[in-house]
Amino acid sequence: MKACGHVFKYGDNVDTDVIIPARYLNATDGKELAKHCMEDIDKEFIGKVKDGDIIVANKNFGCGSSREHAPLAIKCAGVSCVIAETFARIFYRNAINIGLPIIECPEAAVAIENGDEVEVDFDSGMIINKTKNKSYQGQAFPEFMQKIITAGGLVNYINQK
Repeated sequence: MKACGHVFKYGDNVDTDVIIPARYLNATDGKELAKHCMEDIDKEFIGKVKDGDIIVANKNFGCGSSREHAPLAIKCAGVSCVIAETFARIFYRNAINIGLPIIECPEAAVAIENGDEVEVDFDSGMIINKTKNKSYQGQAFPEFMQKIITAGGLVNYINQK
């Protein structure tokens, strides 16, 4: 499984309140949430993001509350993957649960810049910055997590069993 897209780059401690502001939490539909994804940190994000694009951030991405709305908004906005130095543990689990691929790779998170074109191979964890012709080894998903993501999330995975 692979992803390829242009990068939207953010810093440390991007919390769930800026990924999807609390004022929109009454919505449960992913497409409705996606309309407001990242708007409190990047007003232009939703107007510029294209299917397949990638978010890259520094440390502690997805900190804050444990809402599944945050990874759902990102996924439904068309983002194919999030790469970060580290993820908040609850965000990491919620992302897997809803089928949003995420990869921890400190070296890539620091080196990749906004607008770079990046390809990610989820089977190997290899991240290729096509703009800079550089490769980084991220942490590959264990096979069971790959199956959950391929199924579109934990509920779909369980329903297929």
